[in-house]
Amino acid sequence: MNDSAVQVLGDETLKAIARELITAVRRNVSIDWTERETVRAKLRAIVKRLLRKYGYPPDKQEKATLTVITQAETLCKDWAA
Repeated sequence: MNDSAVQVLGDETLKAIARELITAVRRNVSIDWTERETVRAKLRAIVKRLLRKYGYPPDKQEKATLTVITQAETLCKDWAA
């Protein structure tokens, strides 16, 4: 969704970020993770750390983090252990 991130990082790097994000989210979701702020905060920190690791544009990190959390809430309902 972020044109500047695509230009700076390229598709392959963004794919690597997406793969790591999926793995991290799957490892950290719990039954009530969407309602527990501590779990949501931990996921936000993980997402931010991954974005920094790959050099994601700092000015776009907050929006990307919110997008990832929102998508995880929608897509990961069945992932909770």
